[in-house]
Amino acid sequence: MASPSSSANVMLAIFEKKTVSLDLYRPLRNYIVFNYSEREAQNLEDDLQTIKQYRSEIERVPADSLPARRDMLQNYYKALCAVESRFPISPDNDHINSVYFTWYDTFKIKQKAVQQNIDLEKAAVLFNLGAVHSQMGLSLDRSAVEGRRQASHSFIAAAGAFAFLRDNVAMKASMGTSTTVDMSVECAGMLERLMLAQAQECVFENTIAKGSTPGVCAKISRQVGIYYEEALAALNVAPLTYHFDKGWLAHVQLKAALFYAEACYRYGMELHEKEEIAEEIARLKSGISALSEAKKTSSKGAAQQLLDAINKLDANLNQNLARAVKENDRVYLMRVPQASSLPPLPAFAMVKPMPMNDVLDASKEKMFASLVPDNSAKALSRYTEMVDDVIRAQAERLQQGSELARVKLKEMDLPDSILALEGNLTLPMALKEDVDAVQICGGPAGLEAELQQLNDLKRVNQELLIQTEELLQKEATEDAQFRSQFGTRWTRPQSSTLTKNLQDRLNRFAGNLKQAAESDTRIERSVRDHAALMSILDRRPIESALPTLARPIMSLDANEDAIAGALKQSLRQLEGLGAQRAGLEDMLKEMKRKDDILPKLMTSTGSHEDLFRKEIAKYDHICEEISKNLEAQEQLLLQIQAQNVDFASTFNLEDYKASRERTFKQIEAAISKYQEIKENINEGLKFYVTLQDAITNVKQQGSDFVMTRNMQCREMMDDVQRQMSGLSFQENKGSNGYNYPSAPQSHQVPRSNPQPPADPANIPNAVRPPAPTYQPPHQPAMPGYTQNPPPYGAPQQQPPPYNLQAPGPPYPPTQHQQQPPPNHEYGQPAYPGWRGPYYNAPPQQPAPLQQQGSMPRPPYTVPSPYHLPPHQSGYYQQ
Repeated sequence: MASPSSSANVMLAIFEKKTVSLDLYRPLRNYIVFNYSEREAQNLEDDLQTIKQYRSEIERVPADSLPARRDMLQNYYKALCAVESRFPISPDNDHINSVYFTWYDTFKIKQKAVQQNIDLEKAAVLFNLGAVHSQMGLSLDRSAVEGRRQASHSFIAAAGAFAFLRDNVAMKASMGTSTTVDMSVECAGMLERLMLAQAQECVFENTIAKGSTPGVCAKISRQVGIYYEEALAALNVAPLTYHFDKGWLAHVQLKAALFYAEACYRYGMELHEKEEIAEEIARLKSGISALSEAKKTSSKGAAQQLLDAINKLDANLNQNLARAVKENDRVYLMRVPQASSLPPLPAFAMVKPMPMNDVLDASKEKMFASLVPDNSAKALSRYTEMVDDVIRAQAERLQQGSELARVKLKEMDLPDSILALEGNLTLPMALKEDVDAVQICGGPAGLEAELQQLNDLKRVNQELLIQTEELLQKEATEDAQFRSQFGTRWTRPQSSTLTKNLQDRLNRFAGNLKQAAESDTRIERSVRDHAALMSILDRRPIESALPTLARPIMSLDANEDAIAGALKQSLRQLEGLGAQRAGLEDMLKEMKRKDDILPKLMTSTGSHEDLFRKEIAKYDHICEEISKNLEAQEQLLLQIQAQNVDFASTFNLEDYKASRERTFKQIEAAISKYQEIKENINEGLKFYVTLQDAITNVKQQGSDFVMTRNMQCREMMDDVQRQMSGLSFQENKGSNGYNYPSAPQSHQVPRSNPQPPADPANIPNAVRPPAPTYQPPHQPAMPGYTQNPPPYGAPQQQPPPYNLQAPGPPYPPTQHQQQPPPNHEYGQPAYPGWRGPYYNAPPQQPAPLQQQGSMPRPPYTVPSPYHLPPHQSGYYQQ
């Protein structure tokens, strides 16, 4: 068996923190005098002197033996605990606010922390206690078995001190604005790992010296490397990254590589004895690679003795590798596996941090015993805080355990991959909600019905427009026939003069409808073009569109069911651990609810600390159960991780994930296109409804105008017939005739009621004529108009579509009688339901007005602006 690597005496020790002089005697004595009495201060003089002496020894450079220094630090820590429970030290006016604790950083001596917080003093004492233990371990002669055993014990004690600092005081000492990195939780944890690594290293040296089997040596060596690796991981992250000297980093990194390679070397020896040459070669190569990489990155700043040990181990590895390769080539002819395919090297921890609770227990401390308060309520409050701390700490551990399990499973895509294998496919929650919203609205299949509704509204608007045009055209044609028949006797204004405003608005509406129809066409084309893309949204349930995780087409060993079954069983166990954690948390809360020690406090004659310690022990068994639960989960997660690797390889999980992601992206694209088209259709519907309201309003005005013109026509025909038959009374037309609304006049715009009058006598300033002797030529029936007498009565109004109301003036005023324009104008290019250039065509100039007299149908190509009312969507605004 090869000799152990020459790493002896190449270890690290921690220097103690330094402080400045501080007088605790005077502030504490003044507090006793002020709050109790001078007599009490005299009685406690010995205790005050003891505190003063402890603080003075802390400030001096260590001159005594290390064990004496250790004992002094432990006693001072317990004395500080007694002071903390009786003397409030803080910046508050009612507290001892003249005490400032000052401590310098061990690794950056120019940095210091200054706080009025006794936790800083306690943390510094604990740090120095761990440092003294590390110095004791380094000072021992490890060339003999007993020296190595004592050194290991010292390093274990140092790890316990740093662990106690991390778990109990470090966080409280770091709460102030003035702190140092060496007393942080992260640094204390790193030092604990480092001390454990050195303690395990001493055990490894003893194991080699005793001649243990290579397998045992390999396990112990691997655990040494793990501890060093954990310390290195802490050194490589904030806040420790740039706080330590490069020599520290080099030492820890080289030690981690050294003991990993040592484990490979020892494990290879065991494999050689078992004639497992292929794995031996792979392990030896892995160890050589680790050493080579470490020497490249960490050789600077490392101790020469450590580099010599690495070189010696490297030579031993290469020697065994050459032997194994030669034997394999000549005899065994085995295929050498890849190092990544090998299971982790086995490890066995022989050390753990020393529990410091008993060593540093101040519950039996007699110092300042007479200052224990008599108020039981305060004592109960303190005990309640202790219970709350226990419950809070355990609840945090439980929560962290659950969160760790959730994160690890998410990284491994579990249990989704198992559910996919069983056909229970799921969408991400946000995507599922979007799909549900689309399907509730009818999905892509429902777009056809909405397009039909869009076309129906467009048709209704076109029919309303045609009816209005025909209404005005009919009246203009009749007026032209009378004007041609009676010549100059037919003196009322021409229809084209009075209806110019209405005709202009109808022309604009026609242009809007044409552009809207083009937009509708584009929407319909978009629906057709993207029907294949959006068809996936019609799948019910939508999960049926997802790919399935299929079994491999070909299987060599047919162990797919076993692999999947083992993984599912592990997941069920993990779920059981989660349920157990929930039960443990409930037990903690229930125990606190029932925990009432007030009667015991009121009758207790001993120390409250003893009572508290005894009572708080009731929670220990639950805390132990929590620790067991978390440890079991940690092991189970490692098992699940290994099982998931086999599962992913067997079922080609990567291809399934890629296919699933493509399906997700297809669904997202379909939803986006559906929402775009849906929004366009909704904009179109709002546009047509608004335009229908406007056209209905114009139609109502045209109907009122025609009704008024019909009444004028009857009166003028009576007058003309009387003139032609010689029955004219030569009356002034301006006094008993009808005042025609000619262009130059103003403020004479008659308005009719919605229903035509039954008799012309009801019209003011009109004379009831005899029965008319002239009938106009027969006109063909027009839609929406009545053919019943009187021949020029107002047409019956067609009810507005979709029950829209269309209030408005009877007819528009003449050119010189125009009302003030409304606060909105109907004139914008088409409706902008399409999100693109389709509805943003530049407005064109209106076509020239038709000449007076001839009134053909207005052209439907005039794209005059159509202004929407203020309540319409902003997408319609120019």
